[in-house]
Amino acid sequence: MILLLAGTSEGRELGKLLQESGFRVMFRVTTEYGRDLVQGEGLDVAVGTNSRTALLELLSTNSFRVVVDTTHQGAPEQEMLAEEVCREFGIPYLRFIREETFLTAGAGVHQVGSWEEAAAVAAGLGNTIFLTTGSNQLEKFLPLWKEKKRLVVRVIPEYQVIKKCQDLGFSPKDIVAMQGPFSKQVNKAMFQAFKTEVVVTRDSGKAGGTDTKLSAARELKIPVVLIKGQHPKHPCQARSFQEALAFVQGLEIVSKE
Repeated sequence: MILLLAGTSEGRELGKLLQESGFRVMFRVTTEYGRDLVQGEGLDVAVGTNSRTALLELLSTNSFRVVVDTTHQGAPEQEMLAEEVCREFGIPYLRFIREETFLTAGAGVHQVGSWEEAAAVAAGLGNTIFLTTGSNQLEKFLPLWKEKKRLVVRVIPEYQVIKKCQDLGFSPKDIVAMQGPFSKQVNKAMFQAFKTEVVVTRDSGKAGGTDTKLSAARELKIPVVLIKGQHPKHPCQARSFQEALAFVQGLEIVSKE
C-alpha cells in the first residue's frame, strides 16, 4: 500500500493515477476539509497531523511500501522530518516537486527566500498587504500591524483555519475564505475590492495559481512579493506524475498492495 501525504491538488490527481494503475493508496490529510475533498472523489483517506509522533504511529500500524509526499513546499523542515521517519522504517520516500513559475525581467515581482524577508519587503512596498500564502506562516507577518499595515488574508474555508486567523487577531473583514486556485479575473476583483497595494504569495507553480495571481497584479500595477520554494535535496524526487508513477512501479510492490 502507498501512503500519500496530501495537501495540494496534484496530490489528489497523482493519487488517482496511482489507483488507476492498480496500486492501493491511502491519503493522509491534516484537516477535515481536506478529507472531504478526497472522499468526494471516492478515495481512501485518514486525517491527522504529520508530526513525528503521528507519522511514527501511522507507519508502525500499517504495511506501507512507499511514502509519496505531495504536501506544500513551504515547510522544508516538515519534508526532512517525513523523510527521516521513513528512513527509520526502511520505507522509500518520494518527494513530488511542483514546477516553479518562470518570471521575465521587470515583471514587478520581488523574489525572496524566506517568510521573514517577505514580510520585511512587503512592508516597504505598501500599507494594504494581501496575503495569499495560506495560514501556516501567518505569524511571520503579524509584526507589520505595529507598523500600521493592513493585512488581508485569503485561506481555505475550513473552520480550524478561520479560527486560527481570528485567534491571531485578524478581523472578519480581513479574512477571505475561499477554495482556489482562482482565475486572473477573480484575483483582480479581490485585489481591487480590498484596495490592495502589495500582494504576497509563494511560488506554488501554475497548478497552485501563481501565474494568475501574477498576471492579475501586473495588470493592476500592484507589486508582488514572491516567496520562492526552498527545496531540500532528497535522494528520490519526481517533477511529474509520470516520474512518480515510474518510481513506484520500479519498486515492484508485490501484488501492488
